[in-house]
Formats: sequence, C-alpha cells, structure tokens
Amino acid sequence: MKIPEISVHDRLRQHADEDEALAALVSQYASILYRVAFSVLRNPADAEDAVQETFLRVLRHRHKLGEVRDNRVWLIRIVWNVVLDRKRRAKTRPETDDVAELARVLPADGLSAEQTAAAAQYHAHVLACVEQLPAKEREVLVLSAFEELSSVEIASALGTTESSVRSRLFRARNRMAELLNHTRSMR
Repeated sequence: MKIPEISVHDRLRQHADEDEALAALVSQYASILYRVAFSVLRNPADAEDAVQETFLRVLRHRHKLGEVRDNRVWLIRIVWNVVLDRKRRAKTRPETDDVAELARVLPADGLSAEQTAAAAQYHAHVLACVEQLPAKEREVLVLSAFEELSSVEIASALGTTESSVRSRLFRARNRMAELLNHTRSMR
C-alpha cells in the first residue's frame, strides 16, 4: 500500500496555518506572559527575554499546537519553566527591583487627573504590598488575582497540587489584608 505524498503546496499551506496560529498566540498572550515573568524576575528586560524564549520554544514545537487543549495554561506553564530556569541559573538575584513600570499601567478612561493620580498611587501601594509576600504566596496571588487563573490552572502551571495552591492563596490574601489594613491605620 502506497502512502500518498503531501504536495509542496500542502506543506507550505500547513506552515502558513501554523505561523498564523503562532502569531495569534503572541498577540493574545504576550502581555499575560510578560506579567507572569515579571512577577518572578522583577526586571522588565529579563521578563521580555523570558517571553521571547517562551515563544521560541513554542515555535520549535509549532506542529503540536493543534494538540494543546488550553493555550493559556500551556503558555503560562512554559513561561514559568523558562523563568525558573533563569532563576536557577542566576541563583541569588535580589527581588527588590522597582515595580514603577507596572504601576504606570492603569486604565484612565473617564477619570479626572486627581482620580488618575490617586488610582496610580493606590495601585503602586498594592503592588508594593504584593512585593512583601513570600515568593510562593506572591506567585499564586499574581496568577490568581492578576492573571485570573483558577486553582486548577495555577496548580498545572506551577506543577503543584490544587490544595497547595488554595492554601498559599488563602495565606497570601490574609497577609495582603493585614498589610493594607496596617497602612490604612497609619494614615
């Protein structure tokens, strides 16, 4: 029995379809992946590099794009692994980099200049409180609150159990409430 050959035209069409799928992934998920990478690396350039490495890995395995059930979780898992690899290589890097870049990204539709300034200040304060959380708690809080992943998706992305994610998230939320209440009482 002879296996039918795939024509050059069909192969080119297949590559074009894969390229379109990859371009769609980049436009849809690049900012989410950047935020995840930045939440761990604390450096804009390193986070951008991690996102690029993520999409290079996807490019190398683009023929498998059709097999992926949840692109968002799959890509977050890849960027998470890239980030952890970078952290392992760097070993000890201080986690006190400035979050001013994230603080500047605020919706300003319909807000007065005072309201925009107050919102930016509060946003920066919340991010500073997030910075004070232990790393494991900060990771799940960022993935849950900022990236809106479910406990199941976070567990999959981090390679841990759902109960561990829920426990860390509970501790992170309680600690955030303490930090935010503490600063309110100081005003």
